[in-house]
Amino acid sequence: MKFKGKTILIISQQDWGKMFISKHHYAVALAKLGNKVYFLNSPVKDGELKSGEIVIEPTSYDGLSVIKHRFFYPYVIKHKFKTLHNFLLKYHARKIEQQIAQRVDVVWSFDVSDTVSLRAFSSVSFKIFMPVDEPQIPEGAHGVDTADVLLSVTNEIISKYHTKIPAMFVNHGVAEEFITEQVSLAINKPLQVGLSGNFLRPDIDWVTLNKIVTEHPDVIFNFWGAVDRKDANLAGDVNAGSSASAAMIDKSNVRFHGAVDPAILAKNLKAMDCFLICYDIAKDQSGGTNYHKVLEYMATGKTIVANNITTYESMPELVTMPLERNNENLPALFTQVIKDIDTYNSIDMQSKRIGYAMQHTYQNNITRIEDFITANVNRN
Repeated sequence: MKFKGKTILIISQQDWGKMFISKHHYAVALAKLGNKVYFLNSPVKDGELKSGEIVIEPTSYDGLSVIKHRFFYPYVIKHKFKTLHNFLLKYHARKIEQQIAQRVDVVWSFDVSDTVSLRAFSSVSFKIFMPVDEPQIPEGAHGVDTADVLLSVTNEIISKYHTKIPAMFVNHGVAEEFITEQVSLAINKPLQVGLSGNFLRPDIDWVTLNKIVTEHPDVIFNFWGAVDRKDANLAGDVNAGSSASAAMIDKSNVRFHGAVDPAILAKNLKAMDCFLICYDIAKDQSGGTNYHKVLEYMATGKTIVANNITTYESMPELVTMPLERNNENLPALFTQVIKDIDTYNSIDMQSKRIGYAMQHTYQNNITRIEDFITANVNRN
């Protein structure tokens, strides 16, 4: 299979907006390959749309549109009467397909909640299920039902789905705009540390972050991403207390830049000296297995200090992390790296990180997926 000249529907729990994660980047990459891509937001639950309304809007990317929609039945049915929801959802899916007004060649789902199920869409479409987080609810395990292929960013996630269809590990991707073209040994004064993502997530280890920030008053910590719900398009992962937690570390050496689009984020990340990732693995929806931001940081060449991430445990030259599955030693490790930043950001180390990231651009990942499907899936 080649993803070119196709009509592709992407199903996402996280809406289209300023903040991009894997599903948004895949949508852009597929559109750039000459496909007509429709990005299906999570269903609206309030009065923003009328019951059953489906609205298709263009984005700033050629060939890429966003679909906003509301079920024609009460959303609560999804939780209280799952069988009825699945029945009614088929009619809703047909309306979406009719609104697109052409055959949907590929339905590509990232929905681990199984809210908008692959089962609801026409069997004519080739169906891809790509969970990048572990299913958090029992019905999430059914997201793979009727899929032709299962893809995921960790083998741990793949093992959660008991299916006989072809399955493939494919690492997170990185957009080419994040890749540094010229390695530099220049160090900022004061030192600049970058963090990006959805800071409303309930699994951020704010206690450890506060300790690190407090212990390094001479280092500037830059946060790109939502710390207030009104700025978040990734509302599926929101913790009501996160804004208060972020306020705890609002010190003189902390800069909150808010949510920005990928081009601005890429430009700013390239100006950093070091990156910090600090999740509480016990609460982490990914279980400390992988994060898409790792490759975005790696693409700059600069050093990364992180909580334990299983995907990179055997690659200490790429990510510096504690061996333990907790953050007790993370502050000391961060201090060690900062004191020896020149070594960690040597030409050789930067080149290794950039080289690894370049292997995993979204375009390269799509090629791997095409090859895997061609070799392993036969729908005839």
